[in-house]
Amino acid sequence: MKVVIDIDTCIGCGSCVMCEPKVFKMIEENGEDHAIVIAQPTDAMIDNVEDALSNCPVSAISMD
Repeated sequence: MKVVIDIDTCIGCGSCVMCEPKVFKMIEENGEDHAIVIAQPTDAMIDNVEDALSNCPVSAISMD
């Protein structure tokens, strides 16, 4: 499974990082915070990544 964040939609709330910090990381670019994917999830991380998807207030995260 591949996790993707739409950085144009992301508001930088950080909920994804709280759910799975081994997959998501907050960065600052051009004065704005947003999340990036730093690693694709292992099978053991899928539940946490699904929590991140459902907790994202702007639905910026998708998973194929």
